[in-house]
Amino acid sequence: MDKQQIAECFARARKTYDREARVQHQVAERMLGFLLHTLTKGQTCLRIAEVGCGTGIYSRLLFDALHPQQLWLNDLCPEMQDSLDDLLSQPTVSFTPGDAESMALPPRNHVITSCSTFQWFSDLPAFFQHCHQALQPEGLLAFSTFGPENLHEIRILTGNGLHYFTLPEIRAMLSPDFHVIHASEEVAILTFPTPTEVLRHLKQTGVTGTEKRIWTRTRLQQFSETYIRLFSTEEGPVSLTYHPMYVIAEKR
Repeated sequence: MDKQQIAECFARARKTYDREARVQHQVAERMLGFLLHTLTKGQTCLRIAEVGCGTGIYSRLLFDALHPQQLWLNDLCPEMQDSLDDLLSQPTVSFTPGDAESMALPPRNHVITSCSTFQWFSDLPAFFQHCHQALQPEGLLAFSTFGPENLHEIRILTGNGLHYFTLPEIRAMLSPDFHVIHASEEVAILTFPTPTEVLRHLKQTGVTGTEKRIWTRTRLQQFSETYIRLFSTEEGPVSLTYHPMYVIAEKR
């Protein structure tokens, strides 16, 4: 996976991301809800590390709901710092750009969390071990990612897409070092007037980071015709599927 290409796609999309990322907004709110429900059972939440903070949609929810003594934000894309000025004006919030898979995480976190990011990682089991080492005893790893049905329309038509793990596969990766407290999944379907609008949406949310296709006029026409034939809804527009999954696991 070309991390540099991924970072460049998200950097180009950062000004349109918040407007277009409808599902990611919903996922962030759901993720926070699951985390708050877990924390009512007694865990403290003073030191939080968020991996893949992006433009800060989830970060702001975390900060406003939990008021941590330390909120460490990270993203692969250094340009995301420009979208975090309001958060970074707070003395308890910091931002460190870089690849979380290969960089040091701050130590002794009560919570390491992430929203809509882990599907981009190269070695998720190794990263879970990395998180285990950076958590307090009984600390929480709380994250959302996407499952195998995610953007399946694009994968079927182009043959291009990420490899998405199933929820049982993620549970198995976590089991050596974590006790899974919560695991759930859902499907969210967006509709668009045309397949071209689907492509625009994907570009403006930055999720074309593995796409190397050159869209000629002929190729775009073929894509659109097939998309309409296979994925038109009863109302007429075309569909695009998201498959969010939510996991909260406690360090063993």
